[in-house]
Amino acid sequence: MSNPENEFRLTITPDDPGATERAKRLRDLGIGNLPDPEFDELAQELTKLTGAPYAMVNFIDEEHQYFAGLAAPTPDAASQAIAGASDAPEVGREMDRDHGYCPHVVVRGKALVLGDVCDYPRFAGNPVVDKIGIRSYLGAPLIDDEGNTLGTVCVVDTETHDWGRPGLEIIKGMAAKVMDRIRERNAGIQSDNSTQG
Repeated sequence: MSNPENEFRLTITPDDPGATERAKRLRDLGIGNLPDPEFDELAQELTKLTGAPYAMVNFIDEEHQYFAGLAAPTPDAASQAIAGASDAPEVGREMDRDHGYCPHVVVRGKALVLGDVCDYPRFAGNPVVDKIGIRSYLGAPLIDDEGNTLGTVCVVDTETHDWGRPGLEIIKGMAAKVMDRIRERNAGIQSDNSTQG
């Protein structure tokens, strides 16, 4: 017999022992707290590849999630985003750490595929279900060469979505692409520092 207390605990954001180290790494890299046009472009590309209305390149510190890359429907595309809705849900760049599914991806260190979040008791009670109307999620971790999970690349839909193997390959491929960009930038920073030193 399931214990209601355990059911409640399942919906809580998982413990994240790597949060402090991740926040330090993000500061060292100079990413994760400002909008980034390059990451916005990659998020936009992701909406085209998956057909999902929302995509994010998301970095997570101890308290917040920050969408350095964000693609969302324009207000006049609201009817396409949510059938019968007059306004598309507004998604800002910042979100509490206990909202959404990316913190689970970061702690797990592997991709998460939720065709219908309501099929999973541990995810159905997440605040974003009621607040933004999210019904499906697909996300992959951004893992650097030292094994730090910096954040995620994800897409969300306001309708159920059968992501399947192709969706998983797309999200993992985009995570690899984002990490390549981060490595290139980091190499540039290190090169600049060595020439100045």
